[in-house]
Amino acid sequence: MSETIRQQFAFLAEIDRLKTIMRQSPLLDRSRRENSAEHSWHLAMFALTLVDHADQPGAVDVNRVIRMLLLHDIVEIDAGDTPFFAKGVDYAQTEETELRAARRIFGLLPAEQGDAMLALWQEFEASQTPDARFAKALDRLQPLLVNTLTDGGTWNDFNVSEEEALRRYGPIIGAGSPALWRAAEPLVKQYFAEKRRREAALASGQTPG
Repeated sequence: MSETIRQQFAFLAEIDRLKTIMRQSPLLDRSRRENSAEHSWHLAMFALTLVDHADQPGAVDVNRVIRMLLLHDIVEIDAGDTPFFAKGVDYAQTEETELRAARRIFGLLPAEQGDAMLALWQEFEASQTPDARFAKALDRLQPLLVNTLTDGGTWNDFNVSEEEALRRYGPIIGAGSPALWRAAEPLVKQYFAEKRRREAALASGQTPG
């Protein structure tokens, strides 16, 4: 076996561990929470399906976006998942931990290949290019949709308000795809309006319908 293939096999074996990293988001059938490998696959399908709605469709390379999304959470093998709405997170420490993880995991590969993947991961994290902004928008859109389809999902877990959801999702999704944010924003508002209606009905002794 060549050294190149040995290193590639080692990397592929290591990233199998991503299947064991559990996220907060539930599956749509609510039978369990999704893992980070499933999340990455789902995002790749989001990119393939929704690329025509990118802010700059002609400037977005869907193949690069898919590669970013398949790579973006690999660092969680070492760093774990940090929920988007978690409170009291030291983001500077999280970034440092994730960078160390990226260097270690991509460092398992032959140097040229590993460096290219690390650079793509860093581009996603910086979110400055059209590809990265679109990828980041999808990374926020997927759990938003999951939450609207699972009666609040992680919004309930973290006691997220409508204002907080709109404030934190809007700029990120809107930067990568104004069209997708225009579609998603009403879903957020609809969910919280329905939640308020149910809560008011319960408070008045009625059975929510």
